[in-house]
Amino acid sequence: MSDIELWAGVEPSHVRVRDTYADQLVLTGHANRLCDLDRIAELGIRTVRFPLLWERTCPDGKTFSWTFADERLDRLRELGIRPIVGLVHHGSGPRHTSLLEDSFVSGLATFAERVAERYPWVTDYTPVNEPLTTARFSALYGHWYPHARDDASFLRALLVQCRATRAAIRAIRRVIPQARLVQTEDLGTIYSMPELEYQARFENHRRFLSLDLLAGRVDQNHILLDFLLSNGASERELADFATDPCPPDIIGLNYYVTSDRFLDHRVEHYPPHVCGGNGRHAYADVEAVRARTEGIAGHQAALELLWERYRTPLAITEVHLGAHPEEQIRWLNEAWTASIRARSRGADVRAVTVWSVFGAYDWDSLVTQLRGHYEPGAFDVRGDMVRPTALARVACDLATNGETHHPLVEEPGWWRRDERLLQPFRREPIPPRTTSLPLLLTGAAGTLGRAIERICQRRCIRVVALSRRELDLSDTKAVRAAIDHHRPWAVVNASGYVRVDDAETDRIRCFQTNVHAAVELARICEARRVHYATFSSDLVFDGTKNTAYVESDATRPLNVYGQSKLAAELRVQEVCPNALIVRTSAFFGPWDDANFLHHALTALRAGQTLRAANDWIVSPTYVPDLAEAVVTLLVDGCAGITHLASNGAITWAELARSAAEMARLDASGVVACSSVELSLPAPRPRYSALASRRAALLRPLEQVLPVFVEEWLAANGARSGVSE
Repeated sequence: MSDIELWAGVEPSHVRVRDTYADQLVLTGHANRLCDLDRIAELGIRTVRFPLLWERTCPDGKTFSWTFADERLDRLRELGIRPIVGLVHHGSGPRHTSLLEDSFVSGLATFAERVAERYPWVTDYTPVNEPLTTARFSALYGHWYPHARDDASFLRALLVQCRATRAAIRAIRRVIPQARLVQTEDLGTIYSMPELEYQARFENHRRFLSLDLLAGRVDQNHILLDFLLSNGASERELADFATDPCPPDIIGLNYYVTSDRFLDHRVEHYPPHVCGGNGRHAYADVEAVRARTEGIAGHQAALELLWERYRTPLAITEVHLGAHPEEQIRWLNEAWTASIRARSRGADVRAVTVWSVFGAYDWDSLVTQLRGHYEPGAFDVRGDMVRPTALARVACDLATNGETHHPLVEEPGWWRRDERLLQPFRREPIPPRTTSLPLLLTGAAGTLGRAIERICQRRCIRVVALSRRELDLSDTKAVRAAIDHHRPWAVVNASGYVRVDDAETDRIRCFQTNVHAAVELARICEARRVHYATFSSDLVFDGTKNTAYVESDATRPLNVYGQSKLAAELRVQEVCPNALIVRTSAFFGPWDDANFLHHALTALRAGQTLRAANDWIVSPTYVPDLAEAVVTLLVDGCAGITHLASNGAITWAELARSAAEMARLDASGVVACSSVELSLPAPRPRYSALASRRAALLRPLEQVLPVFVEEWLAANGARSGVSE
């Protein structure tokens, strides 16, 4: 068991852009879910960075709203979880102040004292999160309020936040003398081409300014003294910090895969949006992970650098990666391992923080554009249910055992693979390690099998893909031998009898493939403790609803194919209770021609008419998104029946017309007709649109249909005409 603790944090940024605040607690739904705290406790975590934000609690500077904090701090206390209370998180304060005004200092101190008086049992505080980073983004780069873009404003914002931190912690200590300052800061390393070494050197000194000011290290010998004085800092206020410091009790390192930067004067290699300059040189400022062959410095180097400079207890206070779950767990495990190594080398590292537990919205644009881009954390909040991810499983392992054995955690993350490099810096690719156990895929020659194999390869997940010819699922002995030979961590059964109309007169073969083979495979996986996934259909429903079917709705299939799928669901759950059973519908995608939309567009472009039902309503499902979601749910260890379909309800005729119009084909060639006129042997539900209360992972139809049409046009040599 490691001496290092695992902490947790909820992304609470309350960022102001112009006159609009983006509140992450509202965006993720955490503001309305008290039970979230119980979920954190279930991971074995006993310390949480908790937001009690000035802007939310006292937005007008007069009226306090304590309900959110009262309920949650009381619950944390009941759960035995220690809060580290944050008062400002990438914020600029309420509307009546800003990072450039002295009122920010006095206002935060007053607020902090009120918080301490109300919660005298709370001892750990972060009055201002990442003051230097916030000063850069708000007053040097202009992303956030007050949107300044000069060194003097940057420095003023930094000094104001550091003064506010000192004033706030002292106000708290008047009430709680033993209160501790847990001061967080992002700490990346700046690399450069030789021509820009002077700029990299300056920025590598500048990154310590917030901590240096609080620790009283900015004196007459400080290397950036001239920069400070020439940009508006007075000797008096610098001396005030030097003679009356407020050193942190714990320094919190926030280190991201993009924290390390690379400066390059060869701007022709880069897109314009990453290029700028300093008045002396024009240069690109890009992520070191994308441009430096040696890669990033990593958590251990950052921890040891902080320890050597300050000799103050350390914690990694944010570990987050916007990526697929297998990459997220590798990033967390790397931070954990780095902390153990740094501690073994003498650094007093206390904790690692899984961040953000409930994910975050729109950080791909630094919250400057609210487009609904979500990055999950230990839990995924999309859909009606808060769903634990692979990160939750690994976090629980680390919190309780100090190590994890997730089957995908040992592979190198993308930031350690050559694929990370931008084109000008690419080397001869080195094949990735393949030490992890594989995912075994049956039915690899079918539409879904090929898609899942492709997605696994894209995500560097080792996959053994077997076609029906290579592995006959009706041969139980061969199936056992294949699983014992390959030793997979998961098995995906993409095989199946899919000819819905033929099944009406071929019931025995349909049930043999869809029920018997699927159940026997599930039984073998259960005996070997291998995660199992198989597929079902929207045709298990009878279509009498007028709203989308969810997982808990009653089933009543109308045809033999649907009956086989329902029988498989029931039997698989009996023999393999932790199986993942995915109900889906009406495939379309770019990787094969076996789908309705491909046939529709091909016919219309040839001048033919297309008959399509106008009284069957379905949820057409974009296969690449479906395959991505299935792999994600497997990595996350999900079980049970889950609906995965592109969100939307549409008739086949409407679908064909919409695709034709996007492709600039003559949609009048679509002849809408009733299902009776089509005279298909198998009865189908009038309405079988799907929705999920468990996992809202697929993009809506309105987003993916234009993508498919673009792909179809490109593959078929047609001119693109789809608007974004």
